[in-house]
Amino acid sequence: MSRDANDLPAVCFLLGLPRSGTTLLSHLLQQHPDIVAPPEPWLMLALEAFGRVDHRHPAGASLIQDATSEFLGRIDRTIVSRAFADAAYGQYLAAAGKRTFVDKTPRYWMVLDFLDSLYPEAPHILLLRNPYAVAASLKSTWGIPLVPESWPPASLSDLSDLVLSLPPDITSSLADLVLGLPALAAHRRRRQTRVVRYEHLVAYPDEEIRRVIAGLGYDPTGIASATMQQPEYLRSSRFGDRKIFERKAVDDRSVYTWQTELSIQEMQAITDAIGDELLIELGYEQELRHVQQAGIVD
Repeated sequence: MSRDANDLPAVCFLLGLPRSGTTLLSHLLQQHPDIVAPPEPWLMLALEAFGRVDHRHPAGASLIQDATSEFLGRIDRTIVSRAFADAAYGQYLAAAGKRTFVDKTPRYWMVLDFLDSLYPEAPHILLLRNPYAVAASLKSTWGIPLVPESWPPASLSDLSDLVLSLPPDITSSLADLVLGLPALAAHRRRRQTRVVRYEHLVAYPDEEIRRVIAGLGYDPTGIASATMQQPEYLRSSRFGDRKIFERKAVDDRSVYTWQTELSIQEMQAITDAIGDELLIELGYEQELRHVQQAGIVD
């Protein structure tokens, strides 16, 4: 069964590590009358994992996975997953009276290939933020410890090693930096990916938001200015950055707070986990020089 492209929902994926400012960016984007960006759907993660259930499921986790894999193996699973996603996004858009759905889910770095298989032409907005600032926010907001013994070796390439050695909440956060950041860095080369830097977004919010909206094919004057309207839609959700309720305006005060929030030992741990080559590749050489001057060693 084929469908007219005009009947398909317009979907954009907003990518970025947790604590990188994705809630702020999505909140500013959806002030445009044609855009809706609800709190973190996590839909693509659920679809990619379809058939995999908790081992305590009474029907038997292995039986469910084997049966669904066998059944879906006889058809095109990509078409089925796309149809489900289109139906979900489409209904949400219709209810909101909007034209473009921005799916902001930070841990989509885990399923980038799956996103491309379902929506190969969809625009992606990639929000990058100084990794030291991301780590400092993980520490101050979620209490994630940033001490050397908590970090995996720089050569780590297997997520399962993290899962076996650390508590789940710490595992996820460290995986974001150790595995997610390189995955997102490589994703910059995707043709339909537009990169936004957090530091530039908070310094020049009007300019950046209008640039992103124009890239989505809309008139950027649809937003008069990037103002901090109260995100009431977030109050009923457990997802999204709660700190956004404290913001009265978009400003760049958060850009340099990491320099006082992180100890030298924590700066060292972050540098060891990410690697100076990736920091430089992403344009954070100045931040790397700062921590080197503070006393870390290569």
